[in-house]
Amino acid sequence: MGLYDRILVPTDGSEGVERAISHAVDLAEAHGAAIHAVYVVNTAGFTGLPMESSWEGVEEMLHEDAEQALTTVRELAEQHGVPVETHVLEGSPQREIVRYAEEEGCDLVVMGTHGRGGIDRLLLGSVAEKVVRASNVPVMTVRVGTEEPGQAT
Repeated sequence: MGLYDRILVPTDGSEGVERAISHAVDLAEAHGAAIHAVYVVNTAGFTGLPMESSWEGVEEMLHEDAEQALTTVRELAEQHGVPVETHVLEGSPQREIVRYAEEEGCDLVVMGTHGRGGIDRLLLGSVAEKVVRASNVPVMTVRVGTEEPGQAT
């Protein structure tokens, strides 16, 4: 038994987040753990939409984004022989991440702290920060995103 059995990786599909995913996959490989990848469709972000705008269309688009983001995690995990489960959740990102981690008995949450902006993106620093505060499961944050020119990554 390694220190970790189940590592939760929330993804928002942004490019930078792959750095957090790689980190999680390496840890999982080292500890013989499984990856649980989740994408939270932030339904709270759409309460302001006028009713006549097609919610089905928006939802479908978000779910396609989710599947694409989760496929990236699945492929990376499989390349390293790490078992992986993927789930699309709906609701408030930080609440869903914390709930999933606790209910599924995850040992660690690995999150990027700088996702790409936009209404459907979840890993903006504030989400990671709220997860860190609310979670009983340890959270490892991985700095992702644009590095200043000339800085070592």
